[in-house]
Amino acid sequence: MNVNDVPQDNGIIEDHGLEICYATNEKGQYKLTHSSGWDVKNIVNDQAWELIFNKIKKAHDRVINNKQSPLAYHMEKNQMDPGLLGKYVSMARWRVRRHLKPHIFKRLSVSILSSYAQVFNISIDELKIVPQKISIETIKND
Repeated sequence: MNVNDVPQDNGIIEDHGLEICYATNEKGQYKLTHSSGWDVKNIVNDQAWELIFNKIKKAHDRVINNKQSPLAYHMEKNQMDPGLLGKYVSMARWRVRRHLKPHIFKRLSVSILSSYAQVFNISIDELKIVPQKISIETIKND
């Protein structure tokens, strides 16, 4: 692709700067150039965000309905599973899964809650709750 043909279609990266990509100059040499986005890439990113949001929404609903602890929402929001979160907090996956049960989560020690909160970069108080309503825009901006 020629430097002059690099797409400049505003999209998901619009508020975060420009994307760097390779294009050829008039001499046929590769050169780094800026792009503000590309419609095809924007469509794919929007579809991916919808899938991510749907998974977060399902976790949110399970927490609101007291089927899982708030840990499920925060894990999904950070695109983690029990195995990955367990590695971050140096805990077995089965223990993390156990902490997804609301009655177990309520009895966790401050040190365990603190480990989880630190991974998610939130306070212990924030870890214990989920917002009443969520939207795809609030998830993207977090």
